[in-house]
Amino acid sequence: MVPFSFCAQEMRLVPAPAGRGAALYWPREQALLVADLHLEKASFFAKTGQMLPPYDSRETLERLALAVRQTGARRVYALGDNFHDSAGTDRLDPHTAGMLSALTHALDWVWITGNHDPHLGSQAGGTRVEEISVAGIMLRHEAKPGTAEPELSGHYHPRLIVHARGRRIARPCVVHGGNRLILPAFGALTGGMDAADPVILKALQPTNEIDALVAARDQLVRYPLWRPAA
Repeated sequence: MVPFSFCAQEMRLVPAPAGRGAALYWPREQALLVADLHLEKASFFAKTGQMLPPYDSRETLERLALAVRQTGARRVYALGDNFHDSAGTDRLDPHTAGMLSALTHALDWVWITGNHDPHLGSQAGGTRVEEISVAGIMLRHEAKPGTAEPELSGHYHPRLIVHARGRRIARPCVVHGGNRLILPAFGALTGGMDAADPVILKALQPTNEIDALVAARDQLVRYPLWRPAA
């Protein structure tokens, strides 16, 4: 875990194994924050004939459970697009459904709904909200352009893309602009958007600077993404 300060709060970046996303741990709230799990994405595509290995939900929940054990979190905030669609809860196989039930019963679990899953069935467990304010920080699925309030969100699946020595390196990252953070996707079967994409940069305005935050060898590395024109 890599600590850093955000809005006078200590936060810790929790990289997933093999660079597959990252979570955020908030010690004061004993809370783990994850974004864009997209559970049951493979089964969604299977309905249209695009056959993918049906193990994405199980892998995602295993990595989430590992992050809970690593941090000792007692609460989970899932920042939207938790399932790939609102019917995803109905497609969970019995083993994976049991994993999810164990997690949501053992922890204070809050689902923040996203554009992919505006409605979740009761079988998802936990509590469902559109957004929630915690210790003065708004938790929502998608960054709200123009807002001045502290905010944590997801939605964009940001990845830092660096070209070095003829190689293209892409790593999930947190995007930091002023008093707002956009978390990377945590799901096992999620793609990513260039963190420097104008859509992401616009979503965090107004601000004086925007950086990508990545964990590297137990240190937090900041890569500048945007600065105002001189």
